[in-house]
Amino acid sequence: MPVTIQTLPTEVINLIAAGEVIDSIAAAVRELVENSLDAGATRIVVSVWPEQWRVQVADNGTGMDLENLRQAASPHSTSKITTEADLYKIDTLGFRGEALHSLAQLGCLEVLSRSNDLGLGDFSENPESAQTPAKSSFNKGGCGNARSGWRVVYNSAGVAVEVETAAIAPGTVVTVDNLFGNWPVRRSFLSPTQQMRSIQLTLQQIAICHPHVNWQLRQGNTPCLHVTPGSTAEHILPQFVRGVRASDLQYLKLDLPASPQNLKAANLLVETQLVGATVKSNYQFPVATSKFQMPTSQLLELVIGLPDRCHRRRPDWVKVGVNRRVVRSPELEQTILSAFARTCPRDRYPVCFVHLQISPSEIDWNRHPAKVEIYLHDPSFWQEQVSAAIARALHLNDDVLPAVPMPERVGKLLKASEQKSAYSVGVSARQNEDGGEEAKGNKIALMELRAIAQVHNTYIVAEHSSGIWLIEQHIAHERVLYEQLCAAWQLKCLEKPVILSQLSALQIENLSRLGLEVESFGEQLWAAREVPELLADRDDCADALFELSKVADLQAAQVATACRSAMRNGTPLSVSQMQNLLDEWQQTRNPRTCPHGRPIYFALEESTLARIFRRSWVIGKSHGI
Repeated sequence: MPVTIQTLPTEVINLIAAGEVIDSIAAAVRELVENSLDAGATRIVVSVWPEQWRVQVADNGTGMDLENLRQAASPHSTSKITTEADLYKIDTLGFRGEALHSLAQLGCLEVLSRSNDLGLGDFSENPESAQTPAKSSFNKGGCGNARSGWRVVYNSAGVAVEVETAAIAPGTVVTVDNLFGNWPVRRSFLSPTQQMRSIQLTLQQIAICHPHVNWQLRQGNTPCLHVTPGSTAEHILPQFVRGVRASDLQYLKLDLPASPQNLKAANLLVETQLVGATVKSNYQFPVATSKFQMPTSQLLELVIGLPDRCHRRRPDWVKVGVNRRVVRSPELEQTILSAFARTCPRDRYPVCFVHLQISPSEIDWNRHPAKVEIYLHDPSFWQEQVSAAIARALHLNDDVLPAVPMPERVGKLLKASEQKSAYSVGVSARQNEDGGEEAKGNKIALMELRAIAQVHNTYIVAEHSSGIWLIEQHIAHERVLYEQLCAAWQLKCLEKPVILSQLSALQIENLSRLGLEVESFGEQLWAAREVPELLADRDDCADALFELSKVADLQAAQVATACRSAMRNGTPLSVSQMQNLLDEWQQTRNPRTCPHGRPIYFALEESTLARIFRRSWVIGKSHGI
């Protein structure tokens, strides 16, 4: 293994933001864990002894040979960047080369590591690999061999002062003892309990961006957190967010285009290169062009808590991740909250994790010591992408609704008949612009909701391809009207004014803010000559206006107007009226909840019905399937 850890050139060091800020055990854990992830670890064990101010992080990553270990704790030493141009295309979690050096200054630093040239993995996970001899490339400093690694202890300057061979599986174990021993003031802020809580939160935020990793946290020898790996963040979020179940979450993965700014820069770079190739000169490209990369594949992963099922007292799980790191992004966080507006109950906040995996040239990581504050080039473009993704996840469409259940034996039987029949199973089709048909997906198409009955003149019973739905008619209609009002807040002039009484100065101001000017009509009387269009023909228009005078913003007024104007529960509806309501409701942006945050529908899936009635999907019985 060649030496890869090197001291950065002075000109690069001068361009890097201040080094890592390690002010707690949690900060030390963060830096060490990020190094483990950069080393390709899939299993990370964090052990903490808060009373002794001791922390240990063990991983099964690639490990280091002796030459790299000697250099690892030197200031500004890293294998992740080498030149100034690398600062504009950061694709690792660490890059400044200051974490281990800072820890050596703050405590007693010891590193045990064994390189894994052949990628054998951790012996504890693959015992057979222990019998396979590995090639040793780090024997020049001692008697190490394929089955041993090295133990190195560093002084406060990051210089290796103790070096010896050690029996260790491929990977790295970093131990920091007596942390902040020479800075006792830093020990006075957090109790051991607070320290452990902070470490848990740190690991959760890292784990959500790395769902494939097996995480363990121990306080001494006592396990206190274990996150089993999954394929996406949807699978691990319920493990550490209390009250959230897998069925409460919706996952969406979308391909993203390159931002206009990056695409323009990339085109400029290509044009410049073509010109240089044409003249066959030794033209040196400007430094500015090296800051951009050609647009690469970009993804947006989204995990939301369905607002009709879960929400939080605080916005503590409105999270944004960018290229495998949770970051603070006020613009994107506000975009998320706006996208969920009027879907959660009052004073409740959504569960939402947005993970952007985008070209490194779209990001400036070199802005904050902890790398949690970043600069996104063209932030409005990313806000649009996030808003569109959340809208798609909240809508009732093929991406988010459950697939129609089809037992394997039933599917095989139906497919065997396809060639002799006029129907097709497994692929649904829709007409394209040319009048032909194109496949829609590898499953039976979702049928539209079909109204079949009304219960207590309140709930609409609808048949769906995956089961039966119950929809409360009042709040479904309220959602429809609210979104119509948001799109167009129309006022209507009245021939006969509406007379209001006992209005305060604040109420008059509120009405004026909504565009509803009132004029004095006598002692403690006011006349309104314009009203919201939905209220114009109502007998209780005066009461409605008095209610609107108590709200301070347009959105609240739109909610109040929609609620008052929506059909009441207890109203009998014909089948066609129910169907029209369902069709309108399905097309709303946020059909899951009313503007007050109440769930609009309840789904009884076919699998649930089969379980309740103890039905088994067996072909050939005389009593049917």
